[in-house]
Amino acid sequence: MTPERIRNLLDAVSTGTISVDKAMEELRLLPFEDLGFAKVDHHRALRRGFPEVIFGPGKTPEQIRAIATRLSRQAVNVLVTKTTRQAFDELRVEFPTATWHETAKAIAIEASATPKTEAKVAIVSAGTADLPIAEEAALTATLSGVPVERVYDVGVAGLHRLTAHRDVLSSARVLIVVAGMEGALPSVVAGLVGSIVIAVPTSVGYGASFGGLAALLGMLTSCAPGIAVVNIDNGFGAGYLAALFLTSC
Repeated sequence: MTPERIRNLLDAVSTGTISVDKAMEELRLLPFEDLGFAKVDHHRALRRGFPEVIFGPGKTPEQIRAIATRLSRQAVNVLVTKTTRQAFDELRVEFPTATWHETAKAIAIEASATPKTEAKVAIVSAGTADLPIAEEAALTATLSGVPVERVYDVGVAGLHRLTAHRDVLSSARVLIVVAGMEGALPSVVAGLVGSIVIAVPTSVGYGASFGGLAALLGMLTSCAPGIAVVNIDNGFGAGYLAALFLTSC
């Protein structure tokens, strides 16, 4: 349930377009709906500006479909992260307009594509191996109503690739910088721009990267100011945070 839908519902009651009983029927599932295996939070969009997101791992395709069905009834964008093609095939039976994002391993069912802001976020990735997480961040920001620009494969092993995109880096209000290995790229980017940088460590790297821990610690101990760090492989969290910065200010 979005703020716009609540407002329209109240306006309809005040003008007599719908009855109080009908409005009560619309609101009866708030604040959450208990499915037994999940309690679907229909108030999330009202509180946070973006509806509840379905985290795919650990859920069966049938469970994902049931949650998505309940969310879609509230006319909100539905996002399933870190999921499978099998789950998409299950959802597509009921939602023919659902889209499968192969790189991000995510499913989107769009109810509204209306941008909420003209301020853009730049998604910057160190290497091609970081693209699944970068694309998860990009998809989340896009569904949140934020324009996205991508700058990919510009890691510190060849800084001339990064500096070739100074115009994009400088024009973005928020930058999401995704890197594995030693995780140095966010520090470099934050040293070049005056905008907020959201650093995303990925689990990409050789043995001593410890599944992204080295990148995470490097980003947390960066000497460059203005960096916020999310958890390992949390592209969704980065896209969400960027959208929150840009749509709530």
